[in-house]
Amino acid sequence: MAKKYKVYITSNAQRDFGQIFSNIAADSVNNAKKFILELEEKIYILDTLPERFAYIPENTYFGTNYRHINHKKYRVVYRIDCKSVYIMRVFHGSKLLNL
Repeated sequence: MAKKYKVYITSNAQRDFGQIFSNIAADSVNNAKKFILELEEKIYILDTLPERFAYIPENTYFGTNYRHINHKKYRVVYRIDCKSVYIMRVFHGSKLLNL
């Protein structure tokens, strides 16, 4: 059986969720709710085998070992520490990563 990880969402990522929701809700609250629920489902699959996703190209610039998954046009950047996964940022793929 695969090792289970605990997934934590950092305060920066929580703010990102709020901003994403607000941006989408400006057009449709229902679409915003649906998108956030889909995004949360995608994030919580990281409780199993989070190593299966790619390292971010920005690691050489930031000196980190972060990975990412994509959901539609958004990137979810996270790090793995022992039995924990920390969601660092969630942002539109056309934007630059800001840690």
